[in-house]
Amino acid sequence: MIADKVRAIWCRELQRDDISVDDDFFALGGQSVIMAKIQGAFIEELGVEVPVDQMFLNPTVASISSYIESMGAVTP
Repeated sequence: MIADKVRAIWCRELQRDDISVDDDFFALGGQSVIMAKIQGAFIEELGVEVPVDQMFLNPTVASISSYIESMGAVTP
């Protein structure tokens, strides 16, 4: 499931283990450097390139996962 993988990436990059699917990236302390790391992880681990504007428009695990799924991404 993509949401589980996205959540794992967020937990690692935000150095937290208590992130829910509805937590807001920016409220968790997310900023541009962490966002860039997450974008890189999406490419490397999920095989999808998520534009920066979509990261801002989808600031939760649930919403960015839905966006990634809408792109037709298939996770290994």
